[in-house]
Amino acid sequence: MSILDRFLDRLAGERAVLVSVDATQGSAPRGAGAWMAVFGRGAAGTIGGGQLEYQAEAQARALLAGGAVAAEVRRYPLGPSLGQCCGGVVHLRFTPVRAADAPALRARLAAQHPPVALFGGGHVGVALAGLLDTLPVALTWIDSRAGIFPPGVAVHAACEHSEPVHAAVPLLAPGSRVVVMSFSHAEDLDIVAACLRRQRERGDLPYVGLIGSQTKWAAFRHRLEARGFGPAEMAHVTCPIGVPGIAGKEPEVIAVAAAAQLLQSMSASAAR
Repeated sequence: MSILDRFLDRLAGERAVLVSVDATQGSAPRGAGAWMAVFGRGAAGTIGGGQLEYQAEAQARALLAGGAVAAEVRRYPLGPSLGQCCGGVVHLRFTPVRAADAPALRARLAAQHPPVALFGGGHVGVALAGLLDTLPVALTWIDSRAGIFPPGVAVHAACEHSEPVHAAVPLLAPGSRVVVMSFSHAEDLDIVAACLRRQRERGDLPYVGLIGSQTKWAAFRHRLEARGFGPAEMAHVTCPIGVPGIAGKEPEVIAVAAAAQLLQSMSASAAR
């Protein structure tokens, strides 16, 4: 189960305090929205570790023991008093929660994960889906072939069968980062064209990555040009995918490089 699933599963039988980063100033171990759930014994999630987390857990358990029902925000300077050298300030919100709060908590905490759409259930697709399943993203995994998704690989992904496969593109969540690695170049081309069409109309796909070589992309550029897409539009596509400097072609290696590039894209968007 994911951390969120474990938290809510346990919440069904006992109360907890949700500790979330409300705001930060200066250098801090985690940003706004990071959270951990503190129970009478044990916790799930993290707000950054160290003395900050230790003191936050102690405060949360004191609230549990006192039967607190209202949320409160506390300020924690990350200096000598905490034995941390970050030098910033973290404002933590302590919210007592119980089983009845589970639906709202799931909606709120899951919504923090940026959407990723992965087209293709081949070897690299399976490796990438399994890796993305461990990261804070909301994964939609799509293929034109029914029954292609192996069980237990991406248990938190929304797996979709779409025929034709590119028909799924207009239905993607706004802000989706798209990775294209279907079993055929013809499907890849249709998916990329659908992404560029959506980008032209809505401009809400911050990243479109296509697996393949420079030679493949050169051929695709000519075909996309014939479909009416200009150089500026095609420049939105990343091909080959993956962070530079990783040369291995094993599916797992490609998956790591592609996932790292997705995280870079998300960090760049957050910075902007």
